[in-house]
Amino acid sequence: MAMDAVEIERLIRDSIPDAQVTIQDLRGDGDHYAAYVVSPAFVGKTRVQQHQMVYAALRGSMGEALHALALQTAVPDNA
Repeated sequence: MAMDAVEIERLIRDSIPDAQVTIQDLRGDGDHYAAYVVSPAFVGKTRVQQHQMVYAALRGSMGEALHALALQTAVPDNA
């Protein structure tokens, strides 16, 4: 079962409440998304750790309801 962008954003915001999340459906099929996540919670974390935080927020959806996610993370400019 495919996952919609609203659900992906909700899961990320539930786990990283201060995150600014932008989701784009890359193919219109509900299986291939791009996510851009900016959060002060990423300060001091490596890119791998930032991505791990986002994947953890998706609670096992990767590979199941969510087939592919092109993920970019960043720290806010003012952090």
